[in-house]
Formats: sequence, structure tokens, C-alpha cells
Amino acid sequence: MKNQNVSLKQLSSCKRRTLSFVSIGFLVANAASFPAAASAFVHPIATSSKASAMQQQRFIINTFPLKKEPTKHLLQTKLMSNTNGSDESNNNYPLEPKTYSQRWVQLAYLSILALLSDWICFSVAASPDSFEHAYPGASAANLIDIFLFTNVASCFFVTDVVTKFGLGKSIKGAAALMSLGCLMRSGIPDLSWLGGSEIVHAADIVQSVSQEVIEVLPDGISDLVDTSTLTEASRVAGLEPYGLLVLGTIFVGFAQPYFQCTPPMLSATWFASNERATATATALNFNQIGIAVAFLVGGSMANNEVGIHSYFGLITLLCAVTTIGTVLQFQEKPPSPPSKSEIEKLVRGEKEPPFLESVKKLFSTKGFSIPLAAFICSISITNIVGTFIDEVMERGGVTDQLGIDLAGAGFELAILVGGIVIGGYVDKTKQYKPVTLACLLATMFFVIPLGLTDHMIGNEPVLLVAALLGLGLACGPIQPINAELAVDVTYPSDETAVESVQQVGGNLVSALMVPVAEWALNQDYEFFKQIRPLDSDIRGDVLLLFTIAAVTLVYFSTFDAPLMRSEADEEEGDDDSVVVDVAAAAS
Repeated sequence: MKNQNVSLKQLSSCKRRTLSFVSIGFLVANAASFPAAASAFVHPIATSSKASAMQQQRFIINTFPLKKEPTKHLLQTKLMSNTNGSDESNNNYPLEPKTYSQRWVQLAYLSILALLSDWICFSVAASPDSFEHAYPGASAANLIDIFLFTNVASCFFVTDVVTKFGLGKSIKGAAALMSLGCLMRSGIPDLSWLGGSEIVHAADIVQSVSQEVIEVLPDGISDLVDTSTLTEASRVAGLEPYGLLVLGTIFVGFAQPYFQCTPPMLSATWFASNERATATATALNFNQIGIAVAFLVGGSMANNEVGIHSYFGLITLLCAVTTIGTVLQFQEKPPSPPSKSEIEKLVRGEKEPPFLESVKKLFSTKGFSIPLAAFICSISITNIVGTFIDEVMERGGVTDQLGIDLAGAGFELAILVGGIVIGGYVDKTKQYKPVTLACLLATMFFVIPLGLTDHMIGNEPVLLVAALLGLGLACGPIQPINAELAVDVTYPSDETAVESVQQVGGNLVSALMVPVAEWALNQDYEFFKQIRPLDSDIRGDVLLLFTIAAVTLVYFSTFDAPLMRSEADEEEGDDDSVVVDVAAAAS
């Protein structure tokens, strides 16, 4: 089993080679901000037929509380026509913050697309020897590098594309591109298991048409699909040529940023103020599940050429089904905004400055640097633990590769579960500070067993795995919680700009910390030598992680910035309506 699998450490080494490039990509990719399209939320109002187009003006009067229902904020839309100085039409109707069940459909599709994209990226990482046997001269690590470099290139375009075409069209287009890439990697999947001669016949027709198209392609393109480069076993199994496999991987890599850079926008556009942290945590962390699935499913299926072909075909089918659902069900925006803060932001017609100017503004805002530090702490610890998962597990007595892969998958799953559960609590209470402090304290507690060996007790694999899962549950949620906190304190800043700064900071610090941790893991420090029951040693990398969490805990305890977005959501003051020209705000 050992020679058939690549460890999480080897996987992370591929990611580290492109980490600095990814950071640059995030900086450029998010240079544009989410536009305020207030007019999309304003329904037409019947007007007097006597009023001309030039005389009619559409206004939004800012939110105000109802006297009988002080917690319910309404948005009053008023169409005024002025003929000879008098109002001939005065039609009013209320628009209050409202959420729709469609939001869960939106979140589900974005999360599943993120999962699939990372699954495809690391699909052959669990069986590198089988892959290299099927494609002599190629390597799983190089294919992952190609994917990641393409991901970086795509980051330069994603923000402008989403701004121009909208979230809905961008996600649908990226899903279709990912499905096309999967089809290139797998060829026409074997559908005989579905039963029915019509399905099998249709697949044969598509295959024959594909061969006819290949025959008329220019030489430079036809070389990509030349099966003569395959081994006999690969041809018999139905594998696609390596050039087509690479091209498909590039397509998927180009699509992935559209699923990973947009969760904050989705949360703000569709979710209520008491749901945003949960939504952001789910969408941001679902790619971790994709990595776990790649190890679990890929390790069991992709053991030979036939298995690889079936494995790629399975991914293509799942991606195609998800894409069809996305095209049919994924929407651009809800009929009305989900929160008062989102209404006010849209009504104001906030126009975000270029990204670098936004960075200066963010760092000049009170309280922004503290959630940034917590975010960096969390991503650094989880990255370092994932990078050296082999050493962590082997030191604790888990030595077989399957056990290591299962432990790594459990760690990734714990990050997702912790984000959803703890993020849900923060959504309801807005207790960002006490929850983050508790998570940091728990992180310090759970990180110790990962590198501690009591000489009297010896290795305790059960304790080690429990500590690893506890660390995922405690440390993982710090990222989405503090992503939402940073947005809260900097409101009405652009969510995408905030998230990009945190991602760049986390990736840069992780890149710097990984080599330090790699040196520290070879350093052992012994304590209580003279007290036999307490005599133990601890590894240096664990002390490093403990110190990072401790310093962040002390720094985060100084947080006292106002929660601007939460205050906007809960404001119940007197009527201080402000008339805003929506047409101007949306232009």
C-alpha cells in the first residue's frame, strides 16, 4: 500500500511550489469590487400616464423603523412625477429584508463545484505509481502543478468577469468549462451500467463523431489526441492521450477560482445577517472535502489503467450532472436583499476604489488587523499540520498509509464541520471575540498531543487522532468567523477585497512558516527528566504552532472595534430618511 500512495506531505509540497504565485494571483484577481446594483432590487411602480419620462424620477428613501414593529426595517420606494411643480403620482410600497429558500440551493451548488474542482486537481495524487505506469514519463505532481499555475492565471480575470457578467452567468460558465475539461480527461464515459440500448447507442454515436472530427483537425491539435503516445494497456483501457489530459486539466484549473473567490459575495447577496458566517464557512471549506475525497476514492479506484479510466469517467458524470443542475437552478440575485445592511449598502451606491486603495483603507480601519491576524494564525496552523501529517501520525504510532490518509481526510472534514457548527453559533450571537478566543485556546490545547511523547506511556494513536480531529474542529472555524468579522468592522467595504487581503496574508505567512516548521520538526525538547511519570519530549514544530496560537490569543484579546455591519442590521433609531437617486447610484 505504501508504494501505491502519495502522502499529504508530498501533496502539500506541490502546493508550496506555487504558493507565492497564488498569493500574487489573489492580489490581482480581486482588484475590482462587487458593484452596487441597487436598481436590480427595485420593482417597477405604476405611474401616472400624464408624467413624461423626463419628468419621472425614481427615488429610494432610506430604511426606517415601524412604530408598531420596532425591529422590522422597511425600505420605502417612491416614484415621484413632477408636472408644473406638483406631484401627480405618489405610489408607495414597502420592501423589507427577506431571505429565500433558494439561498440554500445557491450555497449547495457553489460548495459542490468547489469540492469537485479540488477533487479533480488532486484526483491522481493518491495513486501516483499507477498514473505514471499508465502515462510513462508523466507524474501526478506535475499534473497538479499545471492545475495550480492555471488557477493563478485565472485569478487575473475572475473579478472582471464576475463584475461584467454577474455571479450567476460566471458560475454557470465556469461549471460548463470544468465539465468540458473533465470530458477531455476521461473521454466519453462508459454508460453501459445505466442499462438501455439507447444510451449505449448514443455514446457510440458520439464516439464515432469525435473520431471523424479528430481526422480533420490541424496537425498541431490532432497531436494532442494522438493515441499512439499511449501504452498498449492504456489504449485498451480507453485512456485519453496525455496531451488531452493536460488540456482538460488546464480547463478545470481555469474554472476553479470562480468557485473559491466568490463565497463572500454569495453570502452577502443571499443570506441574512444571522446566516452569513455559516454560509461563508461552508463554501470556503468545501474544497478541503474535495482533497479528502481524492485520497479516499482515488486510492481505491485508480489502481491500474482500467481503474483510472473508470475513475475519470465517474468524475465526469458527477461534474456533468452538477453543471446541468447549476445551469437550471443557480440564480443571479434574490428578488430583494436579505439584510438591512445590504439594502443600505446598495442604496448608497458605494463604488469601491481600486484594490490597492482598498487595502490602504482597510488597514486604516480600526480593528481590521486583529481578525486578519487570527485568520493568518488559523490558515498557517492548518497548512503546517497538513503538510507534515506523515510525521505527525508516524510519531504517534499511525504508520500505515491508509491510516494516515484517513486521518488526513478526517482532519479536513473536521475543519468543515467545525466551521458550520461554530459559525452557526456566531451567526446567532455575533460573539466574534469570545468565540475566537475560545477557539484559539482550544487550538493551543489540541496541538500539544501532536508532538508530545510521554516516555512512560509511549505512543497513543487514539489520543493522537482525537487531538487531530479536535484541532480541526477548533482551529478551522477561526478562518470564516474572522473573515466575517473583518467584513463587519470595515462595512461598507467590499467583501471580496477583505477576503483577498486575508488570503494573501495567510498564504504569504504560511509560505514563510513551512520551512521554519520543517526545521523545527527535527528538534526535540525533553521536560521533567528527573520525574519519571512526567518525563516526556515535545517536537519543535508543535512548540512553534503553540507559540503562534498563544501570541495571536494575546493580540486578539485587545479587539474592541465596533461591529459596523451588525449595527446597521440592528439599528432602530428615529426616522432619518435620506433620499437617494437609484438610477444614479446604480450607474
